[in-house]
Amino acid sequence: MGKESIKLIANNKKARHDYFIEQTFEAGISLVGTEVKSLRMGKCSLKEAYVKNEHGELIILGMNISPYEKGNIFNRDPLRPRKLLLHRQEINKIAGAVSQQGYTIVPLQVYLKGSLIKVEIGLAKGKKLYDKRADTAKRDVRREAERDFKVRITG
Repeated sequence: MGKESIKLIANNKKARHDYFIEQTFEAGISLVGTEVKSLRMGKCSLKEAYVKNEHGELIILGMNISPYEKGNIFNRDPLRPRKLLLHRQEINKIAGAVSQQGYTIVPLQVYLKGSLIKVEIGLAKGKKLYDKRADTAKRDVRREAERDFKVRITG
C-alpha cells in the first residue's frame, strides 16, 4: 500500500463552530460522472449540507456540486440527495447514537483520496451560545499569546 495523496475539495468550517465533534467517519459517496469531474475542479459547497438516516442508509442532503461546464444533458441537479457509502456496522453505530443520545450527523469535509472522492462526516452535539463564546475567547487568548511571542522573538 503506497502513500495516498489527499487533496481537500471543500471544508465545512461552520460545523466545528456550531457543534462539538465527538467522532468522525470516512465515507464514500455515490456520484455520477459529471459530478466527479466537477468535484475534481473544486466546485462543491457544504455550507447547508446535513446527513439524514433513511431506511438504514445515510443520505447527504443540501450538498451543492455545481454542474460541470462541459456536461450538457448529463448534468444532474446540483442539490440532489446522494447516498453515503459506509459499512453496515458503522451505519448502525451512527444511527443508534443519533436516535438515543441526541447526536446529529454533520459533513465536515470532502476530499480526494488517491482517485476516490471521500466525505468526512462527524457525530456531533450542538453547542450552546455560551460554549461558542468560550471558544472564541480561548482562540483570542491564544492568538494574543502567539502575537506577543512573535514580537519578542523578532524584537
